[in-house]
Formats: sequence, structure tokens, C-alpha cells
Amino acid sequence: MVEQASAWVESPLQMLCAVEAHHAGLLGPATAIVPRAGLRPLKATRRELRSMALPEGLELAEPRERMPRHMQAVGDAFSGKVQLRWLLSRPGRVVVVDDGLATLRLLELLAGGPFRPLLRARAAPGPLRRALGLAAALRLRLSDVSIFTALPVDDALAEAVRRAGVHLVHHEFAWLRAQPPSAECPAERTVVLGTALVRNGLVRRDHYLRWLTDLAAREPLAYYPHRREDPVDVALIRERPGITVHDAGVPAELTLRGLGAGQRVLSLPSTAITSLRVLLSPRGVAVEPVDVPDDWWTSRAAPALRSHLTGVPG
Repeated sequence: MVEQASAWVESPLQMLCAVEAHHAGLLGPATAIVPRAGLRPLKATRRELRSMALPEGLELAEPRERMPRHMQAVGDAFSGKVQLRWLLSRPGRVVVVDDGLATLRLLELLAGGPFRPLLRARAAPGPLRRALGLAAALRLRLSDVSIFTALPVDDALAEAVRRAGVHLVHHEFAWLRAQPPSAECPAERTVVLGTALVRNGLVRRDHYLRWLTDLAAREPLAYYPHRREDPVDVALIRERPGITVHDAGVPAELTLRGLGAGQRVLSLPSTAITSLRVLLSPRGVAVEPVDVPDDWWTSRAAPALRSHLTGVPG
């Protein structure tokens, strides 16, 4: 009987990349992708993926409150629950799939040596949380770790990661690119991806809304909110003339794969820029990053954090 691998996912991007990891053969012939329960965007993504031709041997399991006892793949390596589970299990094969900018943060920490705690970029941890992050970093050194990413990684960082004993596996959404284009795509020439920077208190709300209003005054926009965008902000954007807001939840990589030549996607710094370029550039769609002006940042966005957030390859 073929042993089934388990992938624990907590975001739509993680779910999509777990499908790609199985398709690429990193998880063996049989994989169950287990989504965390209670997250509406995960339900929507699971529903969309199940309507497509999934790779052979892949199961999209029912959502669960608790992660599987044995996990071969995860997305959030900075989750305290994930790190604790690593410590309570034997070292083995671990695959970490893309989780946005957090993936680059993970690569930098792994490349920095065994005594760099696995903590988020904006974390202000106490002693116990820092100790858990350090223990998780040391445990990973005993495991067979692969980072499965679509993000460009510069040569120096990639070499440092490999010297640390970590396998760096790059992908270009091979499975998704082989699927038929989505039938439901916006007719507007310009599509704007929403951002969580406003809700996180890093970018000024009034500046962001004014930018959208000015764009819509020049041409109609299709707006796809970020899954963590404040519903109040989305309601304000929906009231702006010339802006059509589409329901959030499913990753942009799934919903926008049917865009055609002459259309364009605008986005503040986001890892979606990279993946959408892989998917849409061959179709003649421009994917354009938008720089955050200095006066948009709030006092909570320290220079080091700004550098981290704007370090997305463009």
C-alpha cells in the first residue's frame, strides 16, 4: 500500500503550491492536502481546484482544526504550532512551499546559520517564543529540508542555502500553466490587486484610496481585494466610481489566468507579481509593480521593514 504524504496549508497560495509540489514529485505518488478549518478563502480555493483536473494521486482533504500528526509539507514555517509539531516528531523529510515574502525570510534565516531563530520579520517575541524558533531551526538541521518556490532567489543566497544543507527547488507553476484558462475574467483593461499593507498599519489609507480614485478617473478598474484586506476599506473602494470589486478568496493566479493580450495587472509590492508574470507574460499581459511613495508609509514601517517588503523581485 502506497503511503500517503500530508501537506498542511493555511492560505490559498500555500494550497496552490502544495498542488504544484505534488505534481513536481516532491511528495511522492500520493498526497493529501489538508486545509486548516474555518478559513473562507481556503474553502473557495479548494472548491476552485476541485473543478480542475488535479494531478494523479492528489486528494484535497476536508478542512481540519488540527494539523496531521505527520506532516511532509507545510507553508508557514514561522507558525508556532508547526514548529512545536516539528519538535514532537522525528526528523524526516520536510517540504516548505511558498508563503509569500515569508519564504524569502525563511531562506535568509536558514542561510544565516543554525542559531538564527525562525521568527517572522515583524515579530517582537518573548523569551519562550524565541526559544521555540531557535529549537525549530536546530531541528530542521537534522531533517531533509526542501524549499519549493516560484520566487527568484539571487545566486549568493541560493548558494548559502545549499551550503546550509537545504534543497532549493524552483518551479514555474507547471501544473497550473497546463490547465485551460479561466472562463470568468474581467473585461477591464486594468486589474488592480489589493494589499494588506493598509490593514497592517504600514501604508496610509487616505493615500492608497486617493491613488485608486485617480486611476479609476482615467479608466475603469477591476479590483481584487487581498484576502486580509479590511472589509470597511473594500466597501469604500466599492463605492468609488469606475471600480468593480470582485470577491476575494481564490488566489489571483487562479482567477486571472485567462487575461489576454493588452490587459495589465497593477500591484503594490507582492509575491503575486512574480507568479502572475510566469503565467501571464506568454499571453501578452503586462504585470506591473507599483512602487510605494515615501509619503505613503506610516511610522510603523521602519526602514528595515520597508526594505524587506519592497524586496519582492519585480
